[in-house]
Amino acid sequence: MTEEEKMKEGLYYDPGDEVLVAKRMRAHVLSRQYNETDEYMVPERKRILKMLLPHAHESAVLLGPIQFDYGENTTIGKNFFANFNFTVLDCAPVVIGDDVFVGPNVSLMTPLHPLRFEDRNAYPKADGTWTDQERARPIVIERNCWLAANVVVLPGVTIHEGSVIGAGSVVTKDIPPHSLAFGSPCRVHRTIGEGDEVDFEKEALRGQDL
Repeated sequence: MTEEEKMKEGLYYDPGDEVLVAKRMRAHVLSRQYNETDEYMVPERKRILKMLLPHAHESAVLLGPIQFDYGENTTIGKNFFANFNFTVLDCAPVVIGDDVFVGPNVSLMTPLHPLRFEDRNAYPKADGTWTDQERARPIVIERNCWLAANVVVLPGVTIHEGSVIGAGSVVTKDIPPHSLAFGSPCRVHRTIGEGDEVDFEKEALRGQDL
């Protein structure tokens, strides 16, 4: 079993494996190139994004700066929008559904490290290079979700359809569908539904009165 296969299966693996290092370096270079490309240079940004995120729908919009660990392990659906400073450590698969909004400074974090420093600290391999042991668990953001500013989603979490995660939340557990959840750790406060609709005609009239 290769180190990459172990990584994707959620087993402890060697992140210093030369194949994984090469893939991370490629993703880091492409992330930097994207960030250094001005926002108005749409064709060039799309070209870079297609290399970095081969499983992202062409309609996805990422303002940048962005940072992906692998890129190829992330799937993004239609009409995705990410504000500034979107970070994805996609050692395990990250799946984002259609019509997902992501605020600034949102991080999706799949890696896990041992709690004991004796197991966590870096160590030299036989060839003299240093590495450590880690594992990863997938993250799923289902369709029609909104993650507000400064949200951190931790390994193994699924945020189900239609949920809203409030600013500054640290999501440690699965969130049920159509939930308003916030806090650190993030907790469900209520279901989104009747009474949350916006009367846009009424709002337009209010705007005329200002």
